[in-house]
Amino acid sequence: MLLNLAWKNIWRNKKRSLIIITAITLGLWAGLFSVAVMIGSWDTTVNSTIDRNLSHIQIHTKEFKDESLTSHFIPGGNKLAEDIRNYENVKDVTARVLIEGMASSPSSSRGVNIIGVDPSREKNVTTIADYITEGEYFNGIKRNPILVGEKLADKLGLKLRSKMVLSFQSIDTTLTYAAFRIVGIYKTESSIFDESNVFVRKSDLYNSMNSDFIVNEIAIRLNSSEDLDSTQAILKENYSPLVVESWKDLAPELEMMYQYLIVEMQIFLAIIMAALLFGITNTMLMSVLDRVREFGVLLAVGMKRGRVFSLIMIETIILSLVGGIIGMIFGTFTIWYFSDKGIDLSLFSEGLSSWGMPTILYPILPLYFYGVLTSMIVITGILAAIWPSIKTIKLRPADAIRTYG
Repeated sequence: MLLNLAWKNIWRNKKRSLIIITAITLGLWAGLFSVAVMIGSWDTTVNSTIDRNLSHIQIHTKEFKDESLTSHFIPGGNKLAEDIRNYENVKDVTARVLIEGMASSPSSSRGVNIIGVDPSREKNVTTIADYITEGEYFNGIKRNPILVGEKLADKLGLKLRSKMVLSFQSIDTTLTYAAFRIVGIYKTESSIFDESNVFVRKSDLYNSMNSDFIVNEIAIRLNSSEDLDSTQAILKENYSPLVVESWKDLAPELEMMYQYLIVEMQIFLAIIMAALLFGITNTMLMSVLDRVREFGVLLAVGMKRGRVFSLIMIETIILSLVGGIIGMIFGTFTIWYFSDKGIDLSLFSEGLSSWGMPTILYPILPLYFYGVLTSMIVITGILAAIWPSIKTIKLRPADAIRTYG
């Protein structure tokens, strides 16, 4: 009975009810989409970082983690990579040689990370091959080809097929010089990465250093990120002398950013709900004042004050839920549309590249946020109804009927 009566009371003043429902709808629509954009920017950044070079899991020696020297290599690294490749949930594995060195051109020189890879395996683990803007991925030059970032090429004044000299320390601590020719220029979302990393073939590094087939890093790509924790646990158990780290360990700032982001977005939605709270309270207060005589009559004929309190509470919650549900429907549709099409931020590519963020952003919103939001809407409705309800139940029937009669 109260539910039916509350619904009819809401629409006694259609204009006022539609205004507050519209305000709630627009507030939640904008709030949901803003949250989805922020979470989507984080998710896109994480995925691009994993795809670019991080992979899901990396393995190193403890000594290499303490001091990044080429001499701290993984014993039997190539064989170990082959074994891990046969693990369930593992898509592919690449074994890398990592060297800190100098890249020189006739006009300048820069400190770089020299990454020796097996091109075919690297292509399955990371997407560096997809970022090639000029030239090809290790095709077209037979002897000592090298991939460089567009930013580094500009700094050194080099172009496609230009010669670059790498200088680095070999395993026996002797200084080694090797000439490479640019086979491809890549451009990723991160200008910092592009300026500080070059890719060469492991076999060319082995020849330059006159060394055995050493491996400093094993990068693992999984079929699904959902298998990350379980696969990492298995690898830690099987290869306990080595350091097995997931992308969360390798880039803890990204995981920390997500935790802060979730808290910030919940606070952001709470602020929106607080702003709506005043609007709903004002609307319900006006509704109560318009019906003072009516409430006086109801109290005079014997309706309990608790039922009157409940009636106003139900009206407010229904008003909040109607606007909230419509807002969530519009928000969900908008998020779904842009999660497929993406939001093009290429106008801000220069600034985004400094943070390693891609120019195409895909909004995403975890399902649990809808539950959180529904709870917030109900709580907002209850809080908004308290003051008007208290004013109503404090009415004296005789005064209410006489004053507003």
